[in-house]
Amino acid sequence: MRPSLLLLTATTFVTWIGTRLTAVALPLVALQETGEPWTMGLVGGAAGLPLLTVAWWGRRVRDRLTTGRALAVVMALNAVGIALVPAATSSGHLGATVLGASGLVTGAAAALLGPAERSLVSDLADEHVRRGGRTGPARWLAWQDLAHRVSMVFAPPAAAWAVTVWGAAPLLWCETVVVGVATVALLAVPGVPTPAQDRIVPAAVRGVSAVAVLRRHPDIAAGVAMAGVAGACWFGFSLGLTVLGTERGRPGQLLAAGMSGYGLASVLASLVVPFAIQRVPQTLAMSSAWLTLGGAFVLLPLAAPSLVGVACAAAVGGAATPWGIAALNAAISSRTHGADRRAAFTAETVLHSGGTSVGLLLGGAVIGWVGAETVLVAAGIAQVLAAVVGAGWARRATQRPTSTLARRADVDRV
Repeated sequence: MRPSLLLLTATTFVTWIGTRLTAVALPLVALQETGEPWTMGLVGGAAGLPLLTVAWWGRRVRDRLTTGRALAVVMALNAVGIALVPAATSSGHLGATVLGASGLVTGAAAALLGPAERSLVSDLADEHVRRGGRTGPARWLAWQDLAHRVSMVFAPPAAAWAVTVWGAAPLLWCETVVVGVATVALLAVPGVPTPAQDRIVPAAVRGVSAVAVLRRHPDIAAGVAMAGVAGACWFGFSLGLTVLGTERGRPGQLLAAGMSGYGLASVLASLVVPFAIQRVPQTLAMSSAWLTLGGAFVLLPLAAPSLVGVACAAAVGGAATPWGIAALNAAISSRTHGADRRAAFTAETVLHSGGTSVGLLLGGAVIGWVGAETVLVAAGIAQVLAAVVGAGWARRATQRPTSTLARRADVDRV
């Protein structure tokens, strides 16, 4: 199982690098070929639709994504969606229709791949432990998150250099090839034996509702809700610092400082998380992480216009975030399995990533209405409140079964 887990982690790393390259190249291609600025965000906007609705249309599909071969099919679909744009560019037919279609295809693939990859990593890690291995799902998922964060630091500058040297369209062809290689690599990843509880459930009713899973695991529901609020508030950091920098006479500089501080600190924290996450109470780690990130948001307007101050405040949030994500992944992988596990990871993706997409979509208008400083402070307070309420919710949920058992024991003694 260990070689398969290493291969999945490497595949995640490579595909995330490709995603960062696309984030730089796609807007440039859209603007160059169409001449319309509004088309630059068309692919990302279209990609958000299947992400926000995957819990509805993807319920039956995700229960089939239990092997590397099944994931390879979805990855191949992702490659096709990416290739639509450079292919249309080469033929001179790139327009809004092609960009929208590319977004829908790649968005659908991403909505399925993220939860399925984390579920398969958890399944393989469980099997690895059953065979005598020491590294469980929580640590492997933390390594996967580290791969994601490392790509966040170096891939955008590399993409900017590649666009200057090769051009934007060739860079998209390059990502298509990278995703194709990842598709072939996934064919070597096996599945694991179907859990007993999944085998006894008829296939016709295996499409587990994510809502039902969260109701059965209120502590996971609390963690997913906290992550969702953090995702929805992220626009305050990216868009808020952009506007704040312009207002303070440092256009682009505050965002660059914040992103640098956040990214570097999150990578350094991610190097520690895999070794410590199994020793930390999960609910405490989740609530503390999002509370700290919220506090960092509140500090950002106070630190501006100092670049060092903004970088340090952002670094505090960046150092905390990997703990919250790793703790939630650990809770899901330890408390669920099979179809329930895939449903829970899907809920995490929809609320966190979907919340980020919705926040970015509406955030510009909100900032224009109330101002960047107000948005940053309000977004920070919202995350702090979500962390406090979420921790209380999870604590009451975990204490309720204990108190119920105690009452039953008293009745038995009488």
